[in-house]
This record gives sequence, structure tokens and C-alpha cells, in this order.
Amino acid sequence: QVQLAESGGGSVQAGGSLRLSCAAAGATWRNYCMAWFRQTSGAEREGVAAILTTNGSPDYAASVKGRFSISQDNAKNTLYLQMNSLKPEDTAMYYCAAVESRDHCALFYAFEYWGQGTQVTVSS
Repeated sequence: QVQLAESGGGSVQAGGSLRLSCAAAGATWRNYCMAWFRQTSGAEREGVAAILTTNGSPDYAASVKGRFSISQDNAKNTLYLQMNSLKPEDTAMYYCAAVESRDHCALFYAFEYWGQGTQVTVSS
């Protein structure tokens, strides 16, 4: 059983930056596809970025490519999402997710484990 805990959300003005963290516990860090999703009230959940912990290979949604960066710290079992040039439309609850995967990782995977979320609010 994998437990995920997000942190780092907050309020920021448009053009600003935030870094989200996701601490993982309960399993070895390798061989997981880890991802960030976001969701606003009344909307479907949207995949933002994913990374294969085995080799750090990332996958990004077109809406955040060039502005967001996903990374990992293997020693700390922690996933990060660096968000730059934030826009009001980035406002959402951000969730960390994980699924076991050795060789591939993508946002369309069926993720098994989810965190509780951290709120990001971007004002204009």
C-alpha cells in the first residue's frame, strides 16, 4: 500500500511560481509511474505531468509544457512539480498519483494510489 501526501500549495499572483511536493511511503521508490493531476469544482480531473521513477522520463500535458517541470528525489521518495508562469486557469486542487510500472509512464495510465490534494489558487 502506497501512501501519498502533497504539500506546497497556496495562493500566488499570475506570473508567479510554486513548487508542489508529494512524499511517498509504503513502497520502494523504483518502478512506479508517478503523476500530478488537477481538478476544479465541476470539471473532470486533468493530467498535468507524469514521470517514471526508474529513469526520470517525463510526460506533460500540452497546457503546461514549457511552464511546469516534474522531478523526483530518489533519496527522499519525493515527487515535485515546479510551476512557473502561473495563470489563473491553473487554479485547481492538485493531486499526486502513483501506479506500479517498470518501463513506461504516461498520463493516460490508470493510477492506483492517490493523495488528498493541495490547493493552488492563481489570481489575476
